[in-house]
Amino acid sequence: QADGLLHTTCGTPNYVAPEVIQDKGYNGALADLWSCGVILFVMLAGYLPFEDDNVSALYKKISGAQFTCPSWFSDGAKRLIPRILDPNPSTRITIPQLLKDPWFKKGYKPPVFDEKHQTSLDDVDAAFGDSEEKQVEEEMEGQPASMNAFELISLNKGLNLRNFFEADKKYRRETRFTSQCPPEEIISRIEEAAKPLGFDIQKKNYKMRMKNLEAGRKGNLNVATEVFQVAPSLFVVELKKAKGDTLEFQKFYKTLSAQIKDVVWVCESEAEERGST
Repeated sequence: QADGLLHTTCGTPNYVAPEVIQDKGYNGALADLWSCGVILFVMLAGYLPFEDDNVSALYKKISGAQFTCPSWFSDGAKRLIPRILDPNPSTRITIPQLLKDPWFKKGYKPPVFDEKHQTSLDDVDAAFGDSEEKQVEEEMEGQPASMNAFELISLNKGLNLRNFFEADKKYRRETRFTSQCPPEEIISRIEEAAKPLGFDIQKKNYKMRMKNLEAGRKGNLNVATEVFQVAPSLFVVELKKAKGDTLEFQKFYKTLSAQIKDVVWVCESEAEERGST
């Protein structure tokens, strides 16, 4: 996102870095390094460093790095693993530092790359349709970004790790809805509904930054909005609280959703369920 960090909350709980679940954005390389540290621990110990039947208790162990190296670990391993499994990503060991670690360097042979070999990425681009040229063309054509598999998976409440660790699930810092309206209409309707509520709107490529000009309990409420294409005629609209008070964000969304309820798509089964209640 605009902050240069990743925000998709997904992964296997025992291996995931604590910052991935904290919903504040994370550096992918440092999060992957944490997971590699868990794998290294398992390879040396034969069991996981963080394990608990209760997922909330498991996360507390992960966030506090509550683990102990077995007695059979060498001194070098005992020094290195805690530097990898550091819950603070800003002080966690980096890849360049890891490559200089004496224990890691034992028997390590750096990879040798053949610069003469010409690699073609045509097949990769054709398979995934994610080349830089295609991205530029999509932006020029003004199409909403497509949701990738990880983002779609994380929408499932049972698979989104953050659902395990929300202290108060009533007050979420983000929400989504689906719509079958054209993306231009979705953005326009949100803008029309938000401006009378005192929000300044900035738009670009089906992304919106809405800032409440009146400060609330925790400063000005900022809401980041983006439209994603799931299918040719189906879109997911994501609204996230970027700054401000979470309760104010929830009140704003409740008011906004009432104004744009004809834009929100509800499947028949869900509509029948709502009607019965």
